[in-house]
Amino acid sequence: MFDNLLQIAIQYLPRLLGGALETLKITSIGVSLGFFLGLLVGFARAFKIPVFTQIGQGYVFIIRGTPLLVQIFFIFFGLPSLTGNAISPLVAGISAITINSGAYFSEIIRGAVQSIHKSQVEAGRSLGLGWFKTMRFVIWPQAFMTALPSLGNQFIISLKDTSLMAVISVEELTRNGQIIIAATFRAFQIWLLVALIYLAMTGILSTFLDAIEKKLSRYRYA
Repeated sequence: MFDNLLQIAIQYLPRLLGGALETLKITSIGVSLGFFLGLLVGFARAFKIPVFTQIGQGYVFIIRGTPLLVQIFFIFFGLPSLTGNAISPLVAGISAITINSGAYFSEIIRGAVQSIHKSQVEAGRSLGLGWFKTMRFVIWPQAFMTALPSLGNQFIISLKDTSLMAVISVEELTRNGQIIIAATFRAFQIWLLVALIYLAMTGILSTFLDAIEKKLSRYRYA
């Protein structure tokens, strides 16, 4: 079972690593866009901005109440059947990660912002800062420190969720593993390599996020 693992690794690792790079690309783009989406929705809900609050509540309710796989199918198969315009697998995958992670980011950010005492807003305004500058320089830095561990956790979850895009033939890590297995019938060895690569990516990302959190923690009470 393990006798030819090294040989298989040498032969197919380059392709699997290529899939891992695609996974990182999809995750980076999707999570970045999702973060900004979550930032807008989170602040709108935290401060109960009319209309946007209701839209944000509906968005979060729908996304959190449906599986990501269904969301991927809806974007890739459902929307084209409605509009008549095909969507590429990569665009559909990034869109799904963006929309999905945005809903979870918005809840994380909303909770972090609401944890900051209202006196902080009053302090900012008393210094002559407008609402936007108060949010940017007073509220957001404190909320970000509170939210950072959960934001990092969602980043890792989204990275692993990209494996679902194999069902629409996005050639990320899992899909490349499936293709190699179909050609070699070495399911155990290939899935072991795939799992180890995912473990390496999430481990490195976790270490990096922990380092950032420790570095920024010195400013928490500054």
